[in-house]
Amino acid sequence: MSEKTFRFGLERVRQVRAHAEDRAKEELAASIAARLRGEALLRAAQERLADAHALGREGAEAPISGAVLVARQAWTERIERSRVDAEREVAGADAAVAARREALAAAGRRREALDRLRRRKLAEHQLAGARAEGAALDEMALGIHARAGRSAA
Repeated sequence: MSEKTFRFGLERVRQVRAHAEDRAKEELAASIAARLRGEALLRAAQERLADAHALGREGAEAPISGAVLVARQAWTERIERSRVDAEREVAGADAAVAARREALAAAGRRREALDRLRRRKLAEHQLAGARAEGAALDEMALGIHARAGRSAA
């Protein structure tokens, strides 16, 4: 018996679990990418908000009309809302990343359990093969010894 004749009965299940683990890795990567995009949006919103506040401070020295002041305030509020939305998006992305990490860990554990079982069954198969080979060699040696004993007598 050799390793080539070894057939693991749950190989298809192991392959499905390995595929599920690969999908979990891809989903984690996608959620990390979404989080990074959210962080970039948040940084951009924070920069726009800082620019709006700086513009408001610069304009404080020169007299401005009420309409311009209202427009600036509305613009600043829109930028603040976009920053808050970006913060929410990053928080949601953080939760998605955490969920994907847990899903990946669970998929890895399920696949690893079958891998351990496969390794154990393969070792048992190899041990049984070695025993059968040893028994065959013992039988041949016994036959040779018996023939040698008959020819000497």
